[in-house]
Amino acid sequence: MKVKDFDFYLPEELIAQHPLEKRDESRLMVVDRNSGSIEHKVFKDMIDYLKEGDCLVLNNTRVLPARLIGEKEGTGGKMEFLLLKRIDSNSWETLVKPGKRAKLGSRFVFGGGELKAEVKGIGEEGSRIVEFEYKGIFEEVLDRLGQMPLPPYITETLEDKERYQTVYSKEIGSAAAPTAGLHFTEELLAKIKDKGIKVVFITLHVGLGTFRPVKAETIEEHHMHSEYYIMSKETAKLINETKEMGGRVIAVGTTSCRTLETIASEEGKVREESGWTDIFMYPGYKFKLVDALITNFHLPQSTLLMLVSAFSSREIIMRAYEEAVRERYRFFSFGDAMFLK
Repeated sequence: MKVKDFDFYLPEELIAQHPLEKRDESRLMVVDRNSGSIEHKVFKDMIDYLKEGDCLVLNNTRVLPARLIGEKEGTGGKMEFLLLKRIDSNSWETLVKPGKRAKLGSRFVFGGGELKAEVKGIGEEGSRIVEFEYKGIFEEVLDRLGQMPLPPYITETLEDKERYQTVYSKEIGSAAAPTAGLHFTEELLAKIKDKGIKVVFITLHVGLGTFRPVKAETIEEHHMHSEYYIMSKETAKLINETKEMGGRVIAVGTTSCRTLETIASEEGKVREESGWTDIFMYPGYKFKLVDALITNFHLPQSTLLMLVSAFSSREIIMRAYEEAVRERYRFFSFGDAMFLK
């Protein structure tokens, strides 16, 4: 299947540059994944599409303020570091700009010397393996010095860092937010629980590899980067009970969906588990566990758009995207949502 089959025209002004004042007042496109029928709603209407006995699965990862601005030791040249993946307590795989200044042995300083770094190796696709030096707790240093690693298509400044976190974020470790979850408020989640719907959490630490462009001509040639996931015993138990009682397992976001499908057995059962996944779902993939999906509107030719097409069909999803453009939906991280039922 050709990557260009997942291209679509998106006017630049539809790329959301900032979150709405109220999370749950973004728009919601409800799509029947089998018939392709479409309804236009507001996100807080999501509760009307959930039934007692369903199980909502959310990703509780928390985004690191993983963008660091510093300078090269000795020359003072400005450098930008983006933390991608933790290797051990002090070492990270990072993207460095400009990369030509980040040779093996090069040293850098951040925050007037509160944090220092040395390039120890060269990673995949030009990334750098960097060892950091600091006093105290790394996450606290990063919280003081780091910035949110917003995607490159967001050019406006984010005033409140918490708006790029879900209200239930807990486990620190992502380089990007699980954006389908940004629409939920604590009040909406409370109403969902009161209606008899299970709300459970998994963790998948989102890496930037998820958003890297597909450079191959055909989908089958593309290789996904791996991301770390955790499924607790309690979450696995509640998901299995939901399936046994005839309820639906509803994944909030492609990250939850990828985690569930990685762990699920052929019989649609899950268990307590942690590990790395590089699962790549595109049309032809047979879903073992997920019954419905809440997701945002994704980039043209992206692996996320291919996953959503696998859950429905390429034809239905591309028609829905055409309608979203016509109806002036907001796209990408701070944009509107789709519910595939």
